[in-house]
Amino acid sequence: MIKEFEKRLLSSFILIPIALFFIIQGSVFFTFFLGILFLTTSYEWLKMNKKNNLLKILGIIFLLFSFYTAFNVRESGSNLFLFIITICIFTDIGGYVFGKTFKGPKLTKISPNKTYSGVIGSFLFSIIVGLIFIKYIDEQGFKNNDQLAILLVILLISFISQIGDLIISYFKRKAKLKDTGKILPGHGGLLDRIDGLVFVMPIIYLLDKI
Repeated sequence: MIKEFEKRLLSSFILIPIALFFIIQGSVFFTFFLGILFLTTSYEWLKMNKKNNLLKILGIIFLLFSFYTAFNVRESGSNLFLFIITICIFTDIGGYVFGKTFKGPKLTKISPNKTYSGVIGSFLFSIIVGLIFIKYIDEQGFKNNDQLAILLVILLISFISQIGDLIISYFKRKAKLKDTGKILPGHGGLLDRIDGLVFVMPIIYLLDKI
């Protein structure tokens, strides 16, 4: 667990500052960044579903829509975008740390490594970090929202992120693959790392339009 965690940590130290640069810069820089992410995740999806042409097409359409919504959410404000990403990252970290530490009953056969303790850790980490983000980074952006509404938003983002993780795990299991790729040491493929985000962004975008 320690060696795997060290790989994840090292990769994150390299990737997070790069991602932050493009997110904060916005405009052409962010568009370029999203383009690279879209091409990479699309390649991983096509490779994972190489025997099913319908899934290939549907997956690419969904990814295209997901990155389109990500662009629009970023246009609404970099802090909102960073808030969502932060929740998704710590949902993943909480699930990993609690799952590996406390183990316990398995959540589902779709993803054998997922446990109920991991789910608790995901929600716990996302709530703690989400509230810290609002208090110290973007208090003004959320000043008109009550604590219950903020908590529900955090839980919703974390929940969708975990569902997205399970959905991609299902397709990996069908394809008999451990990871969607090998581009990120300790993480696997890019789609492995942002599987929650690609589902969260469309939901947040659509809810904002209601």
